[in-house]
Amino acid sequence: MTGTTPTAHRLTRKYGRRGELTPDGATNASRVLAWLLIVSGALGILASFVITLDKFRLLKDPHFSPSCNLSPVLSCTNVMKSAQASVFGFPNPMLGLLTYPVVVAVGFALLAGACFRRWFWLGLNAGTLLGAAFCMWLMTQALYEIGALCLWCCLAWATTIAMFWYTTAHNLRHGIIRAPRAVVAGVLEFHWVVPVTWYLAIAMLIVTRWWNYWQTLL
Repeated sequence: MTGTTPTAHRLTRKYGRRGELTPDGATNASRVLAWLLIVSGALGILASFVITLDKFRLLKDPHFSPSCNLSPVLSCTNVMKSAQASVFGFPNPMLGLLTYPVVVAVGFALLAGACFRRWFWLGLNAGTLLGAAFCMWLMTQALYEIGALCLWCCLAWATTIAMFWYTTAHNLRHGIIRAPRAVVAGVLEFHWVVPVTWYLAIAMLIVTRWWNYWQTLL
């Protein structure tokens, strides 16, 4: 037992306990964050795959009706046929098929005990921020320009918001993103407030945008 303690101590100094900063400047993360990245990334892949598959089917057969066509408001076809669905000249969900697997891979790496340097965490934060901003732009287009919602798109929005916010919370906690101590303490204590408020705001926009339609369902 006497020889085990120094060895464990050296390993702890080298790799750090889960969620701590190691002496060489790298940071690992909690299992909660690792699983959140895995699950949210997997859901993002699922949404992107289904939308991409339905888009190709729609291109092949203009009369094809995706399974998520539930009503005039919940209509994936209207969204897929819009110009906003191919902002960069190809279907938007193909971006998800490229980026969400990266998030899943990062989650599994963290689960295995990987540590990443500050630039990596900042890059992940920047990537998820761009993803969340793009999703919010698509949301405004769906609500106020296209006039229809795609439920798979909504799932992608929700997962991207979660991965962005909790990556940000992780970076604030470990000083990767510097902020006043009171702000960091508030984020850690009430970490659920921002995503819940964000989701409720989106839900409110959706309800008010088609209020007359929702009333017909009551």
